[in-house]
Amino acid sequence: MATIGYASLPVPAGGDGPAVPAGIAALAEAIDPHLKHNVADEAERDERLADAPLHTMAVAADGSVWVKTSSVSSTWVTVWEPDPAWRPVSLVAGLSSGSTPPGVRRYGNRVHVRGTVEKADGEVILGSPAFKIGDVPEDCRPRYTGRGAGGQTISGDPIVGLGRIEVLGEGSVVNDGTHGSIMWYTQDGTGSSWVGLDFSYWID
Repeated sequence: MATIGYASLPVPAGGDGPAVPAGIAALAEAIDPHLKHNVADEAERDERLADAPLHTMAVAADGSVWVKTSSVSSTWVTVWEPDPAWRPVSLVAGLSSGSTPPGVRRYGNRVHVRGTVEKADGEVILGSPAFKIGDVPEDCRPRYTGRGAGGQTISGDPIVGLGRIEVLGEGSVVNDGTHGSIMWYTQDGTGSSWVGLDFSYWID
């Protein structure tokens, strides 16, 4: 049977005998990998299309679009997905949310953190030695420690106005912080009335 187009779709040639059902079936099988496959979500994609051919496209109910990048495993690349929801950070006892609720948002292997924290009793937060603020969700824990700049008050006695924020990586232990803990450090011995958590890090 002859083929036509970039997808090499099978079509009857002049010398082919009449085999309409088989011809239609062959054409359907050739077209199928090039169709947009609708799924409810990522879980249904993996269940239904795990053995689909390379370059199969799946579209979820929320508009997420994936393309399969392996012919032997259920490996997909994300073409587009809606912004995931912000999720809360688990704060240690004695801390409370500041003007912006602390949270994390993960895009693939990149995690963004936002928010401010303060002490519930109104006292200053001392970051020397390292002070544990809380923990990120389990799926946001990095392989290696992620670091960024953490804002702090610039009023009163503090003279630096900036500390260091870390999310500890695998095997890290800093004071009472372990893998996935958010730690804060500062060189201002007088402490800060609040700490900012706005930074991002890789998990791989």
